[in-house]
Amino acid sequence: MSVSVSLPALGESVTEGTVTRWLKAVGDEVAEDEPLLEVSTDKVDTEIPSPVAGVLLKIAVAEDETAEVGAELAVIGAAGAAPAAAAPALPPVTPAPAAPAAVSPADDGAYVTPLVRKLASESGVDLSTVQGTGVGGRIRKQDVIATAEAAKTATPATAAPAAAAPKASVLGSPPLRGRTVKLPRIRKAIADNMHMALHEQAQLSSVIEVDSTKLMKLRAKAGDSFAAREGVKLTPMPFFVKAAVRALKAHPVINAHLNHDESTITYFDSEDVGIAVDSGKGLMTPVIKGAGDLDIAGIAKRTAELANKVRTNKIAPDYLAGATFTISNTGSRGALFDTVIVPPSQVAILGIGATVKRPVVVSDPELGDTIAVRDMTYVTLSYDHRLVDGADAARYLTTVKQILEACEFTAELGL
Repeated sequence: MSVSVSLPALGESVTEGTVTRWLKAVGDEVAEDEPLLEVSTDKVDTEIPSPVAGVLLKIAVAEDETAEVGAELAVIGAAGAAPAAAAPALPPVTPAPAAPAAVSPADDGAYVTPLVRKLASESGVDLSTVQGTGVGGRIRKQDVIATAEAAKTATPATAAPAAAAPKASVLGSPPLRGRTVKLPRIRKAIADNMHMALHEQAQLSSVIEVDSTKLMKLRAKAGDSFAAREGVKLTPMPFFVKAAVRALKAHPVINAHLNHDESTITYFDSEDVGIAVDSGKGLMTPVIKGAGDLDIAGIAKRTAELANKVRTNKIAPDYLAGATFTISNTGSRGALFDTVIVPPSQVAILGIGATVKRPVVVSDPELGDTIAVRDMTYVTLSYDHRLVDGADAARYLTTVKQILEACEFTAELGL
């Protein structure tokens, strides 16, 4: 008996997907829930598992072809069944000669695609030393590239000082340098959305400076107990998200949508915050639903959970839609501040810069103006000037600043 594998619903707004890569060839045996292929949509890339164990008899949609939700992708038959003669299968895979020990597959028997084997062989990478980031720990192309690049940048312990490479070479040679590659679908989706946002909106940015000294001290004090109690690390991000959503409640014009064609404005009654996550495939923005109703611990756990799902390719499309406001923490990569782009359907986005120690003038009621070393953070609000005025942006940023500098979070942290 054969079983048809169809393209599942990948989100309420997703109607089709493009097959980016088959992980199995016609005639290969597959286990139940073993990844069969990778599919890309305008929201997310995902792996489609086999619903049953058996043999891949037919591939109905070739790589780079698009199928609608519900369309047949493949057919799985019982072990020993003959593949369909007319199946539009992938080009036949010629058995490769035995690979040398330096590039043997992982000892645990995990499935490795021919493409990954070839790339590992060409790069001199031992697959048994590679930590897979795919579903079930499967080794992906990106894992091999990362391992190869790490090996290039490592300095041999036996190398003489005179033979050391110039300091600039420590950066290595990125694998994309000097190449022309096909534009990934996720990169195209990002490009289209950003172009549409800039084309349709009148975007402007305002910046304010926050003294984060009290916040950083509170975080250091509560960090260990918080991690033991909640199971996640306490980073500065939940504090900024908490301040942002509290300020949204006080300034609803920032948490809104302009229906330009209808000449109406929708003011949202919940704070659904998109969190920009830097993934290996590109920027993705999972959404913390109802962030305005969560405490610091709830925000921290939800942020960590969503970021992990993005980076392990397990995020569902529905978690990438519906944001009413977005926060981008480019400071985590060292940027002081950004003129972040407002996403389509929103009117504002908050950018969090790096927190740095530097001398600033502090006004003390007894000592007067003094110079002290403080933790300082730039916070940027980019907004759609069609709806949000500069004064609105300044009022919102001032509220965020006041909440963060007051740092009244001790009760939420159990202190």
